[in-house]
Amino acid sequence: MVAVMEGARVRAADAHAAWSESFNEMFAQVAGVFANARGRGHGRAYLLGLLSHAERKTSWQLAEFAGDVSPDGMQRLLNFSPWDEDACRDAVRRYAVRQFGDPGAVLAVDETGFLKKGRMSAAVARQYTGTAGRVENCQVGVFLAYCAPDGARALIDRELYLPQKWAEDRDRCRAAGIGDGVQFATKPKLAENMIGRAVKAGVPFKWVTGDEAYGGNPGLREYLGKEEIPYVLAVACNAMIETKAGAKRADELAELVPAGAWQRLSCADGSKGPRLYDWALVAADSEERWLMIRRSLHPGEKGGIELAFYRCWSPQPVTLAELAAVAGARWGVEDCFAEAKNEAGLDHYQVRRYRAWYRHVTLSMLAHAFLAVTAHAARPAPVPPQAPEPAPASGNTSGEPAKKGT
Repeated sequence: MVAVMEGARVRAADAHAAWSESFNEMFAQVAGVFANARGRGHGRAYLLGLLSHAERKTSWQLAEFAGDVSPDGMQRLLNFSPWDEDACRDAVRRYAVRQFGDPGAVLAVDETGFLKKGRMSAAVARQYTGTAGRVENCQVGVFLAYCAPDGARALIDRELYLPQKWAEDRDRCRAAGIGDGVQFATKPKLAENMIGRAVKAGVPFKWVTGDEAYGGNPGLREYLGKEEIPYVLAVACNAMIETKAGAKRADELAELVPAGAWQRLSCADGSKGPRLYDWALVAADSEERWLMIRRSLHPGEKGGIELAFYRCWSPQPVTLAELAAVAGARWGVEDCFAEAKNEAGLDHYQVRRYRAWYRHVTLSMLAHAFLAVTAHAARPAPVPPQAPEPAPASGNTSGEPAKKGT
């Protein structure tokens, strides 16, 4: 592996040598998940390849980057080598939390699509994916992102969504390496399982957020309420909201908000500065539940003012500004997807089997977490506020000590 590291130092345009020590520290935290030295060597080389500037990061390109004559070693790592990808996932979570964990963090759940050809890859099907904005032949992965209040973020868990038709065809599942114990689960149920793992692991966080696919699921909301986990979950405009005056559509409640009840707040910082919207809060059927409404400041592409709606729950009093910030934290998981795909090869894999998908995705998550931690550590330290200089005594502007009167 010394040769691999030296080769990486020579080939990598981003000067791997500059962060090789921190890379070694990171890899030491996951080295134990590999059962033997050969697997550890390939795992280390795989990660270095994911962190390289290679345009594509398939087994062929990663093998070339590592100096291997064929991709056999990298493919063996994903398909047959003895190592525990779930233990590696847990190490990714510990690594991220150790570096920028915060009790006020937000767990953001979302899904992303991986476009595929053919029908042999595990769980591939024609299904809607936001990646393409339409129904495509793809795999869909559900992910959990850890979003710290200072903007640091990383993916800490993942599940491959198994469509119902796949779950009903056990022969097809076995051919793709999907065990009989893997049954159909909705995407909100997969999210619930991942949140439960974070809770069991003692991950410090305060809120959960997600888009309409998760906010519209009563089972997930019930689970979060039972576990006393506060949430801000997006819902559709036609979601029925229970109020003390009866059930009403979310958009109908928005029409009842008086002009003076809207507050202009930034929910997060974007590439062009603060993301400003008008926000309002409508009481639901209890003091712990609200409907939060977000209103754009300018007309959208269709010429109208756009509204977004969120179901909110917290057993403790909370301000509208905090709820808006939690809603804004959901963009963190989308940023993670873009970063992990562009910088760490999240969607560059060419594997068909179920376990190989988890292995590649988990290593990509680790590579992305390393980049996130490195970027977080490189931020300039906040400048402490300077204490104001003491004002001179009354009637004395010379800076000399004031004299007693006689």
